[in-house]
Amino acid sequence: MDSFLRSLLFRSLLVESAMAPKGEKLIHVLKQIHEKQMEALPDAAVLATRLKNTLIQYHNLEDEKWRVAKKTKDVTIWRKPSEEFNGYLFKAQGVIDDVVNSVIDHIRPGPCRLDWDSLMTSLDILEHFEENCCVMRYTTAGQLWNIISPREFVDFSYTVGYKEGLLSCGISLDWSEKRSEFVRGYNHPCGWFCVPLKDSPSRSLLTGYIQTDLRGMIPQSAVDTAMASTLINFYGDLQKALQKA
Repeated sequence: MDSFLRSLLFRSLLVESAMAPKGEKLIHVLKQIHEKQMEALPDAAVLATRLKNTLIQYHNLEDEKWRVAKKTKDVTIWRKPSEEFNGYLFKAQGVIDDVVNSVIDHIRPGPCRLDWDSLMTSLDILEHFEENCCVMRYTTAGQLWNIISPREFVDFSYTVGYKEGLLSCGISLDWSEKRSEFVRGYNHPCGWFCVPLKDSPSRSLLTGYIQTDLRGMIPQSAVDTAMASTLINFYGDLQKALQKA
């Protein structure tokens, strides 16, 4: 909903609420605005199913589709051209020394995430659909000596069982409310598969798929460099947080 339509909606609701009892007017206006905003959201069940199926397609891509972007002793990052935008779909994989539920609890939206993710500076849950499904808004710190300035994202997030483990996935929404101090980024379908290792169920194989359009005036080479390094750091920060938990 753009600012012009929002203004028209607000004025029409004010007129409508003038006919309500005095004590109910403000509540009536706020409730109606909230309901109109929610009308712009896609059907949660439909979006969740579509998102899950897209991530499973990524997970089933043949190895030859990927090219190594960065590798350390514990984590490997691959990439391939994205089919969603003029950038890359990144794949990250590494072993985490903890059980699946603990790993995903630290990744999906919630109080754990802000405690350890060095890139994330704020996280708010805007809407809850059910226990494993929500809309969240979060902000990220500047990167590469602030060549990449702070970003804001509004994402639909969904967590669901996958084989013996879990999948936590998300996609950005075109949320109308924006804050001038942030550039609004956009996450195309992304997510994290976490399954127990067959020979060591107390440890987990964590595989992520990320394709983020940071937007703004950023050279693509800077985005690529930042993304591969950020994903490597993500695994290290997550492992440290789980060891402290």
